[in-house]
Amino acid sequence: MILLFLSILFIITFISGLLPILIKINTHWNNLLLAFSGATLLGITFLHLLPETFAKMGFKGGVFVLIGFFLQLFLQKFSHGLEHGHSHHHTSSLQFMPIYLGLSVHAFLEGIPLGYSFQQSGTISGLVLGIAAHKVPEAITLMSVVATLDYSRNKKIGMLIVFALLSPIAGLIAYSVGGNNIVLNYLVPIVFGAFIHIATTIFFESGAQHHQLTPQKMLAVLCGLGLALLTMLGE
Repeated sequence: MILLFLSILFIITFISGLLPILIKINTHWNNLLLAFSGATLLGITFLHLLPETFAKMGFKGGVFVLIGFFLQLFLQKFSHGLEHGHSHHHTSSLQFMPIYLGLSVHAFLEGIPLGYSFQQSGTISGLVLGIAAHKVPEAITLMSVVATLDYSRNKKIGMLIVFALLSPIAGLIAYSVGGNNIVLNYLVPIVFGAFIHIATTIFFESGAQHHQLTPQKMLAVLCGLGLALLTMLGE
């Protein structure tokens, strides 16, 4: 089952990243997709991931969630917030590489919980859903920037393939070392803290000027939260 989930995640990321190379992406719709994905990821985190963390680690789990929140704040100094929708269309090839590397570290980290052993059967499917929802606008934003660079099409697609593989590879590594490994017990809640940072930042920065909550954005958020709530039906 884990291989199926990882394969689906790769395919979704790769196809999403191909779109900006092939067609012009409507920024407005991508912003709504960001709001939807942020709400989905936040809902999955609060409904599944944090309860799992506190059930296993108790109160000290909050310490590692908090570490993850500020770790993501540090990582975005390199990625420049591209993982939550910031586009940098005037970035040169030289300036872009630190952004790509920062985003790659982020992508690898968010894949680690995919190989973890959770107590509730619905948690892993909910996690895959949350990450996949996040990957769609993330890959679109990344490749929208790459599409503006003076790279060959083969190099652009190669960068997309590497990016799409990072989360599945991290999940596979975590699974192979043992889904209940003691290192993973501490590392996984750190990733969950990063999810909270990303999701909440998306709410404020997904396109609306002056942080306005437009009706369309509110609908996208409600749809994302509704999807997250639907994952509770299998519990």
